[in-house]
Amino acid sequence: MVRASSILTVFLLAAGAVRAQSSPPADQAGEVRMLLERVQQLEKRVTELEARQASPQAATISAANEPSTQQLPAHQAAQAPAAAGPGPGQHQHETQEQQAATVQQMETHYPSLQIRGFGDVDFSATDQKGIPSGFNLGQLDLHLASALSHKVTYFGEITFNAQPTGYTVEVERNIIRYDYNDYFKLSFGRYHTPVGYWNTAFHHGAWLQTTISRPDMVRFGGTFIPVHFVGFLAEGNIPSGGAGLSYNVGVGNGRGSIISRPGDAGDINNNRAWVANVYSRPRALYGLQLGASVYRDKITLAGRDFREWISGAHIVWTKESPEFLAEFANVNHRAVLTDLSTNSQAFYVQLGYRLPWFERTVKPYYRFEYTHTPLSEQVFTNQDLVGSTLGVRYDITNYAAFKTEYRNFRRGIGEPRVNGWFAQTDFTF
Repeated sequence: MVRASSILTVFLLAAGAVRAQSSPPADQAGEVRMLLERVQQLEKRVTELEARQASPQAATISAANEPSTQQLPAHQAAQAPAAAGPGPGQHQHETQEQQAATVQQMETHYPSLQIRGFGDVDFSATDQKGIPSGFNLGQLDLHLASALSHKVTYFGEITFNAQPTGYTVEVERNIIRYDYNDYFKLSFGRYHTPVGYWNTAFHHGAWLQTTISRPDMVRFGGTFIPVHFVGFLAEGNIPSGGAGLSYNVGVGNGRGSIISRPGDAGDINNNRAWVANVYSRPRALYGLQLGASVYRDKITLAGRDFREWISGAHIVWTKESPEFLAEFANVNHRAVLTDLSTNSQAFYVQLGYRLPWFERTVKPYYRFEYTHTPLSEQVFTNQDLVGSTLGVRYDITNYAAFKTEYRNFRRGIGEPRVNGWFAQTDFTF
């Protein structure tokens, strides 16, 4: 006759074995809830079996119906003693310890740290005077993610950047987020500013993006759009049926005294910047996204104050056959003292197509980009750019790629055009 505790042990060990053999689901917390509900159901069945075993007739029937080891096939007979519960020399408390260990394995442990890495090695050769050519170690990028509770998570991004005199370490993102539900998620820290599409879709790992370089308007270290933002951000879905609307709204420190950097250590003019982004992913057109963004700040340079207003729009089609990305931004600066106002514009259009041959590992692409700043602009230095990029991406594996590009561009009015060939191998691990 099988004891009730032995039956519970069998069910718990079976549930643990199934969980161990299955691949981890996308939502681990949901799996844990399902397993715990299963344990409760099994405990209820054990209680019912104990009540039945209290009757001698029920115990006799149970013993008569239980298959003996001799009736089982050879491979099942060898496993039968292990599944039959504690043997003559096994104590009850050992079985209880096994049950506790199995339940502990099914529980989610906090914090739960996961690390993902990206890297790249680059080569460049141009006809631009004063610009060295050759190999470049590129960037080592680490993504750190940890669940702190069922609704609180942490994310960090750290980069190691090769420089002529050594390496620089940068905290690119440092975020703690509370997920109330799909409609409201609140986070604090350092972000990639949700202006446009590229800046939040593709981060520092070059493997994530199709091309070697980012568009000039959102390049790291650039000034046209503030790449980073320090403050708090609310985001989530908007109930909209098939329109698939979502939003980002944030308040934080604006640009620092070096306008290519945010106010990591505080706002230099005690004036908070704010940003808002609304986009749609229509359910009927999977892969399509349309959005609009606004950003407002006050900039202080050499004792002079400027009001900054950035507005942008984007439309993308992320299916890779074809891929289409287009983004536009207008940056308005108004001097507080003189009320002089200027407008600078930038846009890019990128096309790519993953070919059906070679197991869909080859993806040619082309990008045209344009940036214009007026001569009266007082915040930006001359950022005029007209350029084209033609390249091919070849996915060596699912986690590594080789890219090669030809670029032709001109910076500034009257400047000569520059031709360059670039190559990169990038990977994730």
